[in-house]
Amino acid sequence: MAGKASNAPDEALRVEVRGENLLAVCFTAMASPCETLLSSTVDAAALELGTLVAQEAWRVEKKFSRYRNDSVTAWIHENRGTRIEVDEETASLIDFASQCFDLSDGLFDITSGVLRYAWKFDGSDRIPEAAAIRHLLPLVGFEKLEWQSPRLLLPAGMELDFGGIGKEYAVDRAYDLLAARRSAPFLVNFGGDLRANRSPSHGPWQVGIERPDTDRTAKMILDLEHGALATSGDSRRYLLKDGVRYGHILDPRTGWPVWHAPRSVTVAASSCTEAGLLSTLALLHGARAREYLEEQGVRYWLLQ
Repeated sequence: MAGKASNAPDEALRVEVRGENLLAVCFTAMASPCETLLSSTVDAAALELGTLVAQEAWRVEKKFSRYRNDSVTAWIHENRGTRIEVDEETASLIDFASQCFDLSDGLFDITSGVLRYAWKFDGSDRIPEAAAIRHLLPLVGFEKLEWQSPRLLLPAGMELDFGGIGKEYAVDRAYDLLAARRSAPFLVNFGGDLRANRSPSHGPWQVGIERPDTDRTAKMILDLEHGALATSGDSRRYLLKDGVRYGHILDPRTGWPVWHAPRSVTVAASSCTEAGLLSTLALLHGARAREYLEEQGVRYWLLQ
């Protein structure tokens, strides 16, 4: 998961009025501002539903964060070199990651998180030595795992990182919980990755897509009736040396940033998990991002 995990109390939620007949329940999870937008409801009901969403976000974050020593991810790492059996939810995520790895020819790889030991995308000019990257590459490669659901053997030195799918998965989980309890319009938004069931009475949900390198300034406004949007980009995580920008999207096969990728990719899909995967894969295709998305037949928006 992105950022350091939090065990936020219920008091961390706040209810805000957003125009006529629209309430937002706001909180922080996965190092991102999150909100649940609800139409035609009262504060008490909004807080109850928003709490349901927030608790699910915190649950997913706590379970899969690589920053916690009590997460499932930490437990898997502690048992490297030993065959273990994971729970059903974790198994389903690893199965999904396996499918993504195969369908992307190795571009999407949840074992590539170890490359962060070489790369620190803090806006500085500190580019790692090629030797440091070569040292880590033997620890990257989903095909090196011994995975037969639900049994896993993670080789010594390797890691799993669910950050590439965790936030979008949390959106879909929260969406399903809300949809089971509410037919009135709602939208779940975790750090710009979002999903809505249907439009409120005043018209489609309006979603701002940030201009790269600005402080939450919208470049465009999209109308969303239902479905999901996910955005991937490098506005805040990069290195800059001798006029060359190194974005944080790394090719797991080389350990180096993908060149000539768009600064931001937004994709629409039926689920947030699908939209997030496609936006990430588009960035991983670099200069071929637009061509890749056209091949997928999805609606998308690119910012250079």
